[in-house]
Amino acid sequence: MSKVAVVTDTGSGLMPDEGMRDGIFVIPIPFTINGREFHDGVNLSEEDFYRYLAENAEVHTSQPTYEAITSTWKKVLEDYDELVYIPLSSGLSGSCASSTVFAEEFDGKVHVINNQRISVTQRQSAYDALALAKEGKTASEIKEILEGCKFDSSIYIMLDTLDYLKKGGRVTPAAAVLAKVLNIKPVLQIQGEKLDAFSKCRGIKQAKKIMINAIKDDIDKRFGGFSEAHNYHLAIAHTMNYAAADEFAKELMGELPGLDITVNPLSLVIACHIGPGSLACAVSKMV
Repeated sequence: MSKVAVVTDTGSGLMPDEGMRDGIFVIPIPFTINGREFHDGVNLSEEDFYRYLAENAEVHTSQPTYEAITSTWKKVLEDYDELVYIPLSSGLSGSCASSTVFAEEFDGKVHVINNQRISVTQRQSAYDALALAKEGKTASEIKEILEGCKFDSSIYIMLDTLDYLKKGGRVTPAAAVLAKVLNIKPVLQIQGEKLDAFSKCRGIKQAKKIMINAIKDDIDKRFGGFSEAHNYHLAIAHTMNYAAADEFAKELMGELPGLDITVNPLSLVIACHIGPGSLACAVSKMV
């Protein structure tokens, strides 16, 4: 039986130490902050990242380098027969395309999975891949399974502020000011390769209701409803908003009892564009 390793990047929200504990190898995503290079989860903590944001630092992300990716793969393949690599969604980063090219050097031992996931749903895919590997699936079988359900997930994100989208040129300064004055909480949606506007809500209470209803609609209308064949992973996520995320998880459990819900921070590659204070919920169909 082939021994298969699971590798992902910190776009999943998994940090290298956490991944190592659970048997998943994690490649840090590089950040440039005020001209200095940092690596997510290595020399850049969540607390330091948000401190830099509060100081209005210039923050940019980039892809893991060829050397960072291929050296990790080579080290992993010293102990494994093959591996699956789950990078950030190809619709939101060029890392997937680059990694697919890099994999050609590895004689079929590296299988790059393009299943359109990011942050908490990418994290779940890594754990799904690990479970499949433990069941004895080959790397090519895991790739086929995960890519076969790549559209069976959604993330809904309520922004606390438009200031960071304004800074990135994604909304006008006037729109950001108006949203603050009117207490408008935009909700974004990630499905597959697209990040889209989903709703504009007056206040947090309405935004949470909108997101919960969207999750219910996805389960009922997109994913086939509840049955023995269809069950779901739920996740609450946030950007430096721990207490509110825990409270939101309790509300979601009340609306969808019987499903396990995890609570984790959104990955920093998302946080740098939306800032602190956000809340998110996600659903993905179990493989």
